[in-house]
Amino acid sequence: MSLKKESLSDAQLHLAALNGNLPLLTRILDSGKVHVDSRDKDGTTPLILAAANGHFDCIRELLDQGADPNIKRITGTTPLFFAAQGGYLDIVQFLLENGAHVDTTSQDKATPLFIASQNGHYKIVVYLLAHGADPDPRRSDGVTPLWIAAQMGHDHLVALLLKAGAFVDSPKNDGATALFKAAHKGHSAVISELLKYRPCLGLLQNGESALHAAAFSGNLSVCKQLICAGSNPNLKNQDGATARQVAEHNRHRAVIDYLSQFSRRKQ
Repeated sequence: MSLKKESLSDAQLHLAALNGNLPLLTRILDSGKVHVDSRDKDGTTPLILAAANGHFDCIRELLDQGADPNIKRITGTTPLFFAAQGGYLDIVQFLLENGAHVDTTSQDKATPLFIASQNGHYKIVVYLLAHGADPDPRRSDGVTPLWIAAQMGHDHLVALLLKAGAFVDSPKNDGATALFKAAHKGHSAVISELLKYRPCLGLLQNGESALHAAAFSGNLSVCKQLICAGSNPNLKNQDGATARQVAEHNRHRAVIDYLSQFSRRKQ
């Protein structure tokens, strides 16, 4: 992308959008000395700055003066992406009403729904889904909105995305699923939601199970939760180790004591 050097007027317009200074922004635009979509070295425009910082009135003025609602930075991120990231529901609504594409992707294939899910913005996720957002897009590394919501512990979002059609066992490129990551992080409420959709409790593409992940991190309550759901305590991972042996390696005494009872039963 070729970006021209910023003029003084460009810089002033960007600063006005960043700070939400509507009178200054309007005055600069009305002067005719600067393009409404003037870019800085990163491809950022006034509309992107206003969206990222929650300045609704500036956004309305910029769009009225012809700003492109789908313009992208060099990272591929749009005004809608930044509004979703910041949790600005009114701006998300306004941008979509004014032609923003709901499933626009960044360079790493992240969508506005993805970033809203990552940041726990429930109402924005609801709104994006209601306006046609794909519930299950994969970022370049394979991570989906469901996966990232599970990692962050957003159980209400996990429930919402599953209901919207997200695939419970969609793996990251390394083979880890949402259940695996939630087990590793100790997010029991997330696990409860995932278990309603019968996720894989056995070995995953990464050669581990969710129980191994919980044992690795020493999450006793999650180990109990997974065992109750049907996880096999004697299942061996790709290295030939059971969950108890993983816990032993990491010196998680409470988990070792709990899982030892299942080893004894096998014997």
